[in-house]
Amino acid sequence: MFEITKTEEGKIELTGRFDASQVARAQEVFDTVKGTCVIDCSNLEYISSAGLGILLATYKRLHADGDTLRLQNMRKLVRDVFRYSRMDTIFEVE
Repeated sequence: MFEITKTEEGKIELTGRFDASQVARAQEVFDTVKGTCVIDCSNLEYISSAGLGILLATYKRLHADGDTLRLQNMRKLVRDVFRYSRMDTIFEVE
């Protein structure tokens, strides 16, 4: 199960498993992101390379305009995926 929610404040909350089967749905939400965005990962259980790809593409698009993605509240497993893939050197991780 995967849920993606955009709050009124513009924060994106990810819940469950973000894998290749969720890319199309996630892409629809991330395509609407403008300006610096905070992504709450407190309920994210897993992220695959496909999920990382969506985040990276969004980061690149935002970064071109001087904005960024901030990731917060990562569980250890998700943080490890970012660390092993070296994505923690690209994203702001709080």
